Order: sequence, then structure tokens, then C-alpha cells
Amino acid sequence: MAQAVLRIGPLPGDALDAAQVFYADWAPKARLLLQSEALSLALVINSGEFQGEGWIHSAVQELARAFSVKRVNALIGGDDAAIAATLAYLERAPGVTGQCFQVDSLSVDERAG
Repeated sequence: MAQAVLRIGPLPGDALDAAQVFYADWAPKARLLLQSEALSLALVINSGEFQGEGWIHSAVQELARAFSVKRVNALIGGDDAAIAATLAYLERAPGVTGQCFQVDSLSVDERAG
């Protein structure tokens, strides 16, 4: 399995509550996927579900450090086409890890141009 995708949600709107739910419910699932044969993990988070991205960036960086032989990135947004395009990009970008991508239809247009 090259890249695993974990679609996270729903998350509370408050950043502290969202971080608490992420670490309690989703971080263990992410760790299990990273312990599998997946070479990388993409966390997909609908941006309409929470406020503030600082905590998720920290979480992604910590997961990337903990599983340094694998890649961990997050995609934040609600546009399915942009998410698909960014997932495809990450499949072809073996050096990218520990990053958060804000994805939307503009992101797809910029990559196409």
C-alpha cells in the first residue's frame, strides 16, 4: 500500500475541543495506519469542521517525526476535486512530509496552469 488516506471528522468547531477529539479518536487510528505497510499517510480534514490550524500542523509534524521512515501530511479543505488532485500530487512527491495543505478549487486551477 503506497499511501493511506484517513478522512477525519467530524471535529468540533472550537480549536481546543477539536484538538482533544483528534488526539483521543484520530491519532490512534493514524498511528495504526503508519504501523501498516503504507508508505505514507494523508489526513483529510474538512475545513468547515474546526477553527484554527496550528494544532493540526503540530500533530502532523509530530506524527512525521515519530514515523520518520514514512511520510505524513494533512489536507485541509472541503473541495473533493482539490483533495483528489493534492492526493495525486503527494503520491508523486516522495520528499514531502510533515506538511499541511489548504486545498480548494483555486489550488487545483493553479496546479493545472
